[in-house]
Amino acid sequence: MAAAAAEIGGFTAARMAAPALRPAAPPAPAAAAPPQPRRAVAARSLRTVAAETLTADLAGATNGAVYAQMNSEATTEITSQVTENSRRKTKIVCTIGPSTNTREMIWKLAETGMNVARLNMSHGDHQSHQKVIDLVKEYNAQNTEGNVIAIMLDTKGPEVRSGDVPEPIMLHEGQEFNFTIKRGVSTEDTVSVNYDDFITDVEAGDILLVDGGMMSLAVKSKSADTVKCEVVDGGELKSRRHLNVRGKSATLPSITEKDWEDIKFGVENGVDFYAVSFVKDAKVIHELKDYLKGANADIHVIPKIESADSIPNLQSIIAASDGAMVARGDLGAELPIEDVPLLQAEIVQTCRSMEKPVIVATNMLESMINHPTPTRAEVSDIAIAVREGADAIMLSGETAHGKYPLKAVKVMHTVALRTESSLYNPTTSPGLVAPAQALHNEFSPSQLSKMFGSHSTMMANTLRTPIIVFTQTGSMAVLLSHYRPSSTIFAFTNEERVKQRLALYQGVIPVHMQFSDDAEETFSRAISCLLKGQHVKKGDYVTLVQSGVTSIWREESTHHIQVRKVEG
Repeated sequence: MAAAAAEIGGFTAARMAAPALRPAAPPAPAAAAPPQPRRAVAARSLRTVAAETLTADLAGATNGAVYAQMNSEATTEITSQVTENSRRKTKIVCTIGPSTNTREMIWKLAETGMNVARLNMSHGDHQSHQKVIDLVKEYNAQNTEGNVIAIMLDTKGPEVRSGDVPEPIMLHEGQEFNFTIKRGVSTEDTVSVNYDDFITDVEAGDILLVDGGMMSLAVKSKSADTVKCEVVDGGELKSRRHLNVRGKSATLPSITEKDWEDIKFGVENGVDFYAVSFVKDAKVIHELKDYLKGANADIHVIPKIESADSIPNLQSIIAASDGAMVARGDLGAELPIEDVPLLQAEIVQTCRSMEKPVIVATNMLESMINHPTPTRAEVSDIAIAVREGADAIMLSGETAHGKYPLKAVKVMHTVALRTESSLYNPTTSPGLVAPAQALHNEFSPSQLSKMFGSHSTMMANTLRTPIIVFTQTGSMAVLLSHYRPSSTIFAFTNEERVKQRLALYQGVIPVHMQFSDDAEETFSRAISCLLKGQHVKKGDYVTLVQSGVTSIWREESTHHIQVRKVEG
C-alpha cells in the first residue's frame, strides 16, 4: 500500500523503503522545501473509509532508528489519548478445581482476569476435566470479541508420594519414622511409598522433604524395603504427600504411562498447551513433539523447571520447547531454597532471550487459600515476577480448592496492573525497547522482522497508541510481545489455533477474524471490531502493523507501519 505524500502540520516520521533490501535513496526535495535530516522524511497521509493514516510505511530495511517529532496539534492529540482503560499485560493462569469447576465460576474467573485455564492431571479424572474443557470452549464461543481463555493440561509426572493414611499422622522432632515400598502400610511410625526404586535413590545422610518442605526427615539407614529416618521438622502427615530428596531427582521417566493417557486425552480435546512435569533434559521434549507431529496435533509444549537435573540442561530444554514454567515448589525442595529467586530470574531471562513465554508459578498467593487477603510478601512476589518480565503468573490451590478464588485473581490482576504502570512509561523507561542494530548488505528475513518489531514498538511507545497486527502464524505478535510495548497488542488472526495460543503471551489480546483479499477492507473490519468491543473509541489513534515473511496481501515480504485515527 503506497501512501499519498503529504505533510500533516509539524508531525514528521521516518519512512524507509528498500525493494532490493538496501537503504533507498531519499527523494529530491521540492525547490521551496527546507533541507531535511538524512534519516527523516515528511509523514504520509492516507484517507480510507475506516481511518486516516498519520505516518508512513516501513517497507524494507533501514540503517537507523525510526524517529518521530511531535510538534502539531494532531500529535498532542495522540499523546494525550485517554488511558483510564489500562489493560493488564501479564497473563494469569488459573488452576480449575472443586472451587471453580462450574459454569458460573469459570465465567466469573474469566471476567475477573483469567487468561489460561489449567487442568492439573494430578487430581480429578478425565470426565471432570472434560467438563471444564467444554465450559471453557463454550465461554470462548460466546466471547468472540473479548477475553480468550486458553487451555493448559498439566501432566502429573513421575511424582513420588506417600501412601494413604486413615487419619493424619503427627510427626514430632527427633521421632523415628519409616517409609516402605510395601503397599498399603500405614502405622504410627511407618507409611508406604508409591515408588519401588525409592530404596535405590536415597542414601544415609539424605534429607527427605515432605509436601514441598512442610516437613523434613534425615535418612539414617535403609533395608531391602524400608528407609529409616529421624524427623528434623515435624508436622501433620496426610495422605499422598509429595516426597523429594534434597539435591536429587527421582530416576523415574519424565512422562509416565498415566501421562501418555492424559496427553492422548488432550489431543482428542484440542488443548492449547501441555505443561510437562519434572523435565530433566531436552530428550523428553523431542519425544513428545514427535508424538504430537505424528498425531497431527498443534499443541505447544511448556516444560516445568522443577527438578535438580533440569538446571544444567536449562538452555537445551527451553530451546527445544515452546516456553517454560518456573515451578518453584519442587524446585525449592530439590535445591537449596535460597537459590530459587536466582533460578527464577535466570529462567525468565533465558526465555526472554529466546523469545519464548515464561510462567512463574507456585505459592504466589498461598495464604489466600484460607484467608481473604494476601500477605505483603506475596504481593511483592507478584510484583517481582512482573518486573522480571514473566509472560504469565499462576494460581494453583488458590483457585482450585481455595475459599476465595475470585479475590485471589483480583489481587493478582490489581498488583500486576499497578506494577506494570511503573514499567511501561516510555518517558521514564526508554530502555524497554531493544536498541536497533545496524544492518549490512546481507541479512535474513528474521533479522528484518526483529528490526521491524523493535521499530514498531518504538513508534507505538512514542505515540502511546495500541498496536494492531495481522498475523496468520502468530510470529509477529509474539515478536512484538517480546519487545514489551507500553500499550496493548491486538493480534488479528484468521487461525483459531493461533488465537488460542496467543492468549498466553504478555500484552497480546488475540482476536479471530477472517481476512479479506483487500487489505483496506480487513483494516476496516479490525477497527470496527475494536470499536464494538470498546477497546478503542472514535478519535483514538492506533499503530497498524502489516508484516510477514509470508505476507497476507502481497507476494513478496513486506513490512509497514501506519498510524491511523479511528473514525466512527
